[in-house]
Amino acid sequence: MTRSYALGEIETVVKEILPLLKSSVICFKGEMGAGKTTLIQSLCAALSVEDVVSSPTFSLINEYQNKAGKSIYHFDFYRIESEEEALDFGAEEYLYSGNFCLIEWAENIASLLPEDHQKIELEKTGTLTRKLTLK
Repeated sequence: MTRSYALGEIETVVKEILPLLKSSVICFKGEMGAGKTTLIQSLCAALSVEDVVSSPTFSLINEYQNKAGKSIYHFDFYRIESEEEALDFGAEEYLYSGNFCLIEWAENIASLLPEDHQKIELEKTGTLTRKLTLK
């Protein structure tokens, strides 16, 4: 699926892609400022997360709870230096937990990802417009 959208349409886009998610591990790819965290914030809202959703750039992982008490994990591997660093904090336990794992900069831990993970690529096409490709 490929979809262009204005940032004001992000909630509609999330409603369109949620039924297409077949994996609990979703990797977000895009340059800085492409809207990865913004899209994740909207996904979390659609998944009934009431916590404040922010980028875990320095902590590597944020855990959110939805209304049903289910955990949703948000990773940012931009600053990770090696896959071993991810293994050291137990990334595999999260990735294979069955809970949603929303991952920014997943290419930095590529060999640790489950085979059935899905990718969402974001491309900035204008100041307030994006192109999303779900793979």
